Amino acid sequence: MSNVTVADYQGIEVSTWCPGCGDFPILKCIKEALVQLGLAPHQVIMTSGIGCGSKLPHYMRVNAYDSVHGRALPVAMGLKLANHDLTVISITGDGDGYGIGGNHFIHTCRRNPDIVHIAQNNQVYGLTKGQYSPTSDLGYITTTSPEGSIEVAINPIALAMATGATFVSRASSGDPKHMTQVIAKAIQHKGYALVDVLQPCVTFNKKNTYAWYKERVYKLDDEKGYDPHDPKAAWVKAQEWGTRIPIGVIYQEVGRLTYEEQVTVLKQGPLVKQGFNGRIKDDSELLKEEFV
Repeated sequence: MSNVTVADYQGIEVSTWCPGCGDFPILKCIKEALVQLGLAPHQVIMTSGIGCGSKLPHYMRVNAYDSVHGRALPVAMGLKLANHDLTVISITGDGDGYGIGGNHFIHTCRRNPDIVHIAQNNQVYGLTKGQYSPTSDLGYITTTSPEGSIEVAINPIALAMATGATFVSRASSGDPKHMTQVIAKAIQHKGYALVDVLQPCVTFNKKNTYAWYKERVYKLDDEKGYDPHDPKAAWVKAQEWGTRIPIGVIYQEVGRLTYEEQVTVLKQGPLVKQGFNGRIKDDSELLKEEFV
């Protein structure tokens, strides 16, 4: 659908995000990437969990499924198994996706379903008033860590690579134009694609601000000779944090089969296009069967 516009993705709900929240650019960039790729709302479905960022699908005119905390990824995988034609995008926060959903994150990486995972990484639990999250820096002071967090932060980029992700990237809410390009590349990738977004929480995180990131981020596209298909080079970039933080496509593996391509029963086509093999007549009988 080449004539799709950003307006086609405009939802009817009013945002409850704080003014200046880094989620606003993410919402804008997702819409722009989908339009850039010519995808219409009915071709897309989004899943989310619990958190400020997980409200994002509410603000779009798109198919969506709200899961419970930490469970957005397995729901997204199930949707892709059922209907391969859908562009499936999962939205999580850092606590939702890397904390309570950390186990699902690891296994989604290694299974390689053809879905996009956009993690809104603000390094704090914003919805529940500013507790430290899995990606908060060591020593980060909050109401629940007044002496500073004693936990080492998760490195989602390195963790994704180590567990088999085929597309690992990072974007910044401070550079929406670049983020749109990264999200579009993630959607075009065949396999699991992580987009870890540096997303400032203007209310509770007074350390990792737009200004803090601006001093540190740099684009991998500007690094002469950098090849995201080189796993050794990508692994080095995955470790960078602090004084220099790379954004862009950090690692990409092309050619590995997706999960759904390897499931025998799906060789007949996605579940949504398969019949009931004569066991029952239609889905209405399946529903009745549930209550017998």
